[in-house]
Amino acid sequence: MKFNKILFPVDFSEASPKIVPYVKEMAKKFDSEIHILYVARTFQNFVSSYVPHSSADLFDNAAVEGGKKNIEEFAEQHFKGSDKIIIKVVNGYEAEEIINYIEKEKIELLIMGTHGRKGIDKLIFGSVAEKVTKATPIPIMLINPYKIKE
Repeated sequence: MKFNKILFPVDFSEASPKIVPYVKEMAKKFDSEIHILYVARTFQNFVSSYVPHSSADLFDNAAVEGGKKNIEEFAEQHFKGSDKIIIKVVNGYEAEEIINYIEKEKIELLIMGTHGRKGIDKLIFGSVAEKVTKATPIPIMLINPYKIKE
C-alpha cells in the first residue's frame, strides 16, 4: 500500500501543529505529496437571516484571504524545506469541502485531528471528523491532539 497524496485539513487552532509530526512521518515513509487544506466558513454558516449578497461576499472574500495568509504562514513554519506541499483555501462547510477535495484531488490518505467536543458543543457544532469518516472511502488517521503524550 502506498499513499501518494495525503490530505491534512487545518483549522489554525492550537491542535493543528500537534498533528504535523504524524503528517510528516507518513509523508516521509511513503514519499507522499501533502495537501494542506483550510476551509473558511462562509457568512451563511453564521446567520440564519437574510443578508445582502454584497455583504456576504465581502465577508467570504475576507475569510478566504485571511485563510490564504494563515495557511502560507502555517506551511512555512511547519513544513519548511518540504518540496511536495500543496496549500489550498476554500470556503464552505468543513466536512463537505474536505470530502469534495478528497474526491477532486484523488487523495489516498486523510490525517486529521479530533476536537473531542462534548455535550452542547458537539450538538451545536457536530463533529467534522465524524461526518468525514462516515462519508469517505479512503483510509483516515484520526488524532486526538489533547491526548498526545509529549
